[in-house]
Parts: sequence; C-alpha cells; structure tokens
Amino acid sequence: MKLKICGMKYPENIKEVAALQPDYLGFIFYDKSKRNYEGEIPMISNKVKKTGVFVNASLNFILEKIEKHNLKAVQLHGDESVAFCEQIKQNNVEVIKVFSIGNTFDFNLVKAYENVCDYFLFDTKGKERGGNGIIFDWKLLKENPSTKPYFLSGGIGKESVDALKDFLNSEVSKNCYGIDVNSKFEIESGLKDVEKLIKFKQNLEIG
Repeated sequence: MKLKICGMKYPENIKEVAALQPDYLGFIFYDKSKRNYEGEIPMISNKVKKTGVFVNASLNFILEKIEKHNLKAVQLHGDESVAFCEQIKQNNVEVIKVFSIGNTFDFNLVKAYENVCDYFLFDTKGKERGGNGIIFDWKLLKENPSTKPYFLSGGIGKESVDALKDFLNSEVSKNCYGIDVNSKFEIESGLKDVEKLIKFKQNLEIG
C-alpha cells in the first residue's frame, strides 16, 4: 500500500516529512488554495515522487511546473477532459485523475479516463477542491466498474486506522493502490505533524 502526503507548503517541514519516505509528496499549484505552493521545492530523495496538484490549469502552466520542479506525477483535481489528460501523459509523468464523491456518484464517468491516466484518486466532494477533512462512504466504491488502481482520499486521519484496515481487508478495496492524507495531519494549513504521520504509518503498517 502506497502513501501519498499532500498539501506541503513549508521547506523545513517538507524535508522532515520527506525523510519519512512516503511514496508521493503533493504540492498544490492552485492560487485559491490555502496550501498553494510558491517558490522552490527543497532537495528531497528521488525515491519520493514529487506530485504537482492542479485545478483546471493550462497545459503550459503544468508543463512549466513539471520542468521547474522535476515533478514525477501530476494530479488533476478539476474538470480536465480526457484529451487534456492524454496531453499531460505524453510528458513522462504519472497522471492521477481526481473524482469527488458525494452521497451519490455516477461511476460510469471514470471509464473514459482509464486509458489516459495511471491512477484515479477518489476524494470527498466538499466546499474546497480538497483538504476538506471529510470522509465519504467507501462502500460506494462497490459501484466502481473500473479496475484502474486508485488512491483513497478524503478526511483520512489517525482515527481512521481501524476503518482503513477493515476496508483494505475487504473485496471493495481490491484496486486500492494507495492512501492519500492531508488536512487531518496538519498543525495549520500546509504544516504537517510529523509525529502523527509516523504513528499513522506504523499503525497502518505502511513502509
């Protein structure tokens, strides 16, 4: 099971969190986000995949960030089309397409993206484009017809460990590739609590 820690903002904190060796570290390039990343990303291990998170950004903007920060993955958190995802995929990066799940969701929408993305990410539909701290009903994933590997996201915290273990031992989770965490591990927006993350990894036996 992979671990993705998203919404990084402060250089020293980035280095501390990267030292935990998560599989992915997410940087949000969206000026309406409280976790919007500006400036240079400090040097971290190549084993940690730097992931750029974008919301309806232009192709040129994304390509510029890929080159500037040597991004290994691009997470598309807006209303990006299949054709747009295909364009991003041609740039030697992993493409993660986000789908926001509410009380209901038409999983047929994901089918068209299967061949243009490496992974899906299922997050909770909320006021913000992410980092809302709310868990959606994971049982809804029974309706997902796709076998594309996905990240489970949305309000996952240290108190979610038992529920996560139950989920990961169920048939519903068979295509779950990784866990994505953000707001529940923050001291403030963008500043992660390293001790909480360490305990979470240990309790969930990730890494």
